[in-house]
Amino acid sequence: MTQLITPELVELDQNLGTSPEDVIRHLAGKVAANGRATEVEGLFADAFARESKTATGVPGGIAIPHCRSTAVTEATLAMARLSNPVNFGAKDGPADLIFFIAAPEGADQEHLKLLSKLARSLIKKDFTAALRAASSQAEVVELVEGALADKPAAHAATPGEPAATGAAGTAGAARAKRLVAVTACPTGIAHTYMAADSLVAAAKEVGVDLQVETQGSSGAKALDPAVIAAADAVIFAVDVDVRGKERFAGKPVINAPVKRGIDEPDKMVQEALAAADNPNARRVPHFGAEEQAEHEAEERGEHVGQKLKKALLTGVSYMIPFVAGGGLLIALGFLMGGYLITKFADNIVLQNSLFNLPTQYPDNAWGPLGAYLGAVLFKIGALSLGFLVPALAGYIAYAIADRPGIAPGFVAGAVAGFMGAGFLGGIVGGLLAGYIALVIGRLQVARWLRGLMPVVIIPLVASLVASGLMFVILGGPIVAITNGLNSWLSGLTGAGAIALGVILGLMMCFDLGGPVNKVAYSFAVAGLGAASIDNQAPWQIMAAVMASGMVPPLAMALASTVLNKKLFSLAEQENGKAAWLLGASFISEGAIPFAAADPLRVIPASMLGGAVTGAISMAAGVGSKAPHGGLFVFFAIDNFLMFVVAIAVGTVVTALSVIALKRWAVKKTVDTVEPVPVTV
Repeated sequence: MTQLITPELVELDQNLGTSPEDVIRHLAGKVAANGRATEVEGLFADAFARESKTATGVPGGIAIPHCRSTAVTEATLAMARLSNPVNFGAKDGPADLIFFIAAPEGADQEHLKLLSKLARSLIKKDFTAALRAASSQAEVVELVEGALADKPAAHAATPGEPAATGAAGTAGAARAKRLVAVTACPTGIAHTYMAADSLVAAAKEVGVDLQVETQGSSGAKALDPAVIAAADAVIFAVDVDVRGKERFAGKPVINAPVKRGIDEPDKMVQEALAAADNPNARRVPHFGAEEQAEHEAEERGEHVGQKLKKALLTGVSYMIPFVAGGGLLIALGFLMGGYLITKFADNIVLQNSLFNLPTQYPDNAWGPLGAYLGAVLFKIGALSLGFLVPALAGYIAYAIADRPGIAPGFVAGAVAGFMGAGFLGGIVGGLLAGYIALVIGRLQVARWLRGLMPVVIIPLVASLVASGLMFVILGGPIVAITNGLNSWLSGLTGAGAIALGVILGLMMCFDLGGPVNKVAYSFAVAGLGAASIDNQAPWQIMAAVMASGMVPPLAMALASTVLNKKLFSLAEQENGKAAWLLGASFISEGAIPFAAADPLRVIPASMLGGAVTGAISMAAGVGSKAPHGGLFVFFAIDNFLMFVVAIAVGTVVTALSVIALKRWAVKKTVDTVEPVPVTV
């Protein structure tokens, strides 16, 4: 196994800049310069993206930026001792000891274990003091290799091990409290294990037995069920979902980000001990609402608008697969059976088969076989599309009340669909069902009744109240609004249609797959169910939305791989190659790497091109019967030539705009720190 760190990967007493970005970029360059990464920009982008999620500074003047990246060829440590400390987000101030951990995407377990062991050593004061006193790169390497050669610090007691004694525990006293914990971070290399060791050390100081399950990259050994059963409380120091959370059901729980387990382990232990003695403490739910604890904690800091946005986006994200699959199947049905297959489909699928092909079918069908297959595809797609409103409502309710909200939400959505309240009815029904289920679930009931709450009582009462309100009070007004909106859209022509295309194009390109983009897309797909030969406005809206959403990735691909490569980094040029296919497939997120790196230029340019495309598409009357697929669903697009023209024009407009902005809209900066050169 190759060395993780060499003297060439160590910087001592250097000024690497004033921000984490400067330091990480320099160390990424050092890794690449030593032949351990294929490129600087790709490694930097992955590491800085990880840093942006959670700051990697830890108490003691230490920072551990880290990532897994396809640019890394072998697991590597690069270390810098800074003459000018940089703030990496630790509560006690800036960091002067920086360890940059770069792991390959498919790093082997032995390397990951060594990296985890190093991270744990960094919370030992004697080790960090020796690093600060080291006089040469070779001495630093020797210290690090010595830390890696030692046995890892025990972070979890073995089952049956007696509780440690300390200031709060003495022999012969009543049984000391027992705690269990789970630590996990997105990368699973450093913070996971440092939090585990910090929590164990804090618990030991107060005489508490704490055993930890580290759900990290170097493997996880599950806690013994007997240990969990004997625990008085549980600590989740995690930035990701806990695997197997149901094992801790009923235990008082303290939930916080993994970094708090490093920064404030003593406080977390004290909070867990207090929760163990508090009958009203939050607990890991027994059934269903697996994220109830997280939701309750988040709700205290969230505005109503944030909660609603999260619920609506959850509903849309679960709804889209029904719509995408159903819409494509309907488009294939039209292709094989003709546009009039809608009038024949029910009779054909019920009365005919492959061995008894229909004799009555649309004139433009692909013969009897095409008519039969077209009817089958159309019917499957129509049934799938029929789940649009129930799925939207069901998962809005799920986002609010977790699993107990799904059934009431689906029922309220089905009622909205039955009444003709459509997309708006689904949203209202889902919100009603979710909040009613949430309120019922928070009622204090007898212990014997708790088991029935999520499976019987909540679905029954919430379905009755939410759906009853839809039938009796809300459904009628929503139906009227929906019908009025459909009539207005159907009557749009000329300047009105073009203006709508501009608005939809701007929305699709504003945040590239974010909430605004999803609103425009949801608006389009929601109308597909009402489209027909006599009412083609929903198809035209769908085409404008899809064409506009294809512009940003295609434009970034054109600009970065054809028109002016020098204005884009190597990583962006590589992303640009992939963006050709992503854009052609209507995956707007293909432009996100460019927007993240330069939002003030990329997003306005994208919106300009998207608005142009949306306007051309609506003006030309382009229609799409498929809700997704881009150029690959050409068979489902009316006036395909103008569809391509609209996309091409918008792509060129955006590409030229972003190049112009990068050339001339340049912010002049004043260098306050002399940069350290990196040779790659």
